[in-house]
Amino acid sequence: MGLFVPLDRARRAEAASALGSLERGIEILLCLAAGMRPMNLTQVHQSTGFSKTTTHRLLGTLQRRGLVTRTGGDYTVGGRLADIVAPRGWAVQGRRLPGSRRAVLPHLLQLYEATRQTVNLAVPDGFEVAYVERLYGHNRVKSPSDGVDRAPLHCTATGKVLLAYDPGLRAAFLAAPALRRMTRRTVTAPAVLERELAAIRGEGVGYAWEEFAEGVCCAAAPVFGPDGGVCMAVAVAAPVGAAALPRMGAAVRRTAHQITGALLL
Repeated sequence: MGLFVPLDRARRAEAASALGSLERGIEILLCLAAGMRPMNLTQVHQSTGFSKTTTHRLLGTLQRRGLVTRTGGDYTVGGRLADIVAPRGWAVQGRRLPGSRRAVLPHLLQLYEATRQTVNLAVPDGFEVAYVERLYGHNRVKSPSDGVDRAPLHCTATGKVLLAYDPGLRAAFLAAPALRRMTRRTVTAPAVLERELAAIRGEGVGYAWEEFAEGVCCAAAPVFGPDGGVCMAVAVAAPVGAAALPRMGAAVRRTAHQITGALLL
């Protein structure tokens, strides 16, 4: 019997260690969820009291499982947890907007009625946009994002709008590896993209013309949260030639302003 005691103790120690790691991981998620802004490794380490080594290891595990997103050196609650809170509101770069779905949906419906084209609402998730709402009819425009509800930042109208109005996200994204070419029209030169982002900030609307998918054009505008920072992008996607982009741009800009106002109530 004595031969089995060390093994039994080892199993108990292993179980206790696993439970401790689980509890620490949950504490890190609660820390990130409570913050209004992304947090770097040092901030999470200081907030939780865990060692930097432990904090870094657990953040890596949570990131691999989709529960935490890393953008540059900052961490936020990841897309999987955002999906859980979506019926009541959305999680945007670690900031939760409770009740936002109820406030936003009527404006998205109004935009669809006005354009009769696919309406998208997107939030940032790392170096991608995550589509948290989509409204469309039988003539829904086809896109590579169908089924996955996410797309790159640099070649979508929603992504470019989020990059244009979020300096931290923009700096981290432009410092990343080369931009991936999706179609012959995709902008892959950082300098060209930066000029386009500056133009978006001037006009308040971003456009994508067959940059993510052949035959698809899109117009998007920024939505600002209660803290004044960009939190979402609303967009209309349509087949090329089905609608004039300036008219679509005016419609999404008007809707974005309305949604921004609704989130302040």
